[in-house]
Amino acid sequence: MLMNRGIIESELLKERNHFKSEKDILEEVSRILSDNEHTRALIKQTLQEKSSTDSNNFNSDLLQTDKIYHITQIRKVCISYRLRFLDSSSFKSGIPEEAISKINALEKRHNTKLRGFKIMAPSKAFELKNADDPLLFAPIGNDYYYLIHQWGNEINPLRKWLVKPFKNLMNFTWFCLLISIIITLLTPESNLSKSVPAAKIIVFLFAFKTVIAVLMYAFFMMGKNFNNTIWARPYYNN
Repeated sequence: MLMNRGIIESELLKERNHFKSEKDILEEVSRILSDNEHTRALIKQTLQEKSSTDSNNFNSDLLQTDKIYHITQIRKVCISYRLRFLDSSSFKSGIPEEAISKINALEKRHNTKLRGFKIMAPSKAFELKNADDPLLFAPIGNDYYYLIHQWGNEINPLRKWLVKPFKNLMNFTWFCLLISIIITLLTPESNLSKSVPAAKIIVFLFAFKTVIAVLMYAFFMMGKNFNNTIWARPYYNN
């Protein structure tokens, strides 16, 4: 049997009015909302400020172990996917409200004020100095970081393979080597090459020298650098 909602609501109002007037309730709710907005504004300000903090006063008993990462693990993923791991103050794409809420909840749960936020994201998401899915971290200490929030679209798994040639100098050299082999195999044989035993080797060496020179020149002229060099640097060309 369904209860009459009007009667129940009337009873609730009666019980509420025993404790506080409507004016007092509205004032209290207004104060709570105002305090909440003030707290969120302070968190946003902290995210935009540069900080040298490398640890926070977390309660270890309340941390989720699946969200704790060491800097070596972060570095490896950044290099593999050509991502940056920089201060949140350099992030230009905007922090979502959901992330602010999670920071607020963490601070209340751990009874602390979080600082030193870091974000893992592609270079284009940062306001880099001249010289697809961000992840927000806060430092725990001893090079450990706590993952607070991830937003945006999932990174395409192909990204790891598309940026692999730029992971380091060795990968770049092997990439140039592979292209040179393909060019050599696609180069048609001529009567001269048939009479010269080492013709294919000469073609390969010429192709390799040309490919590595052109790609290296284009790569560095565009202000690019290898993944293992840029992952934690706030510069375009450094």
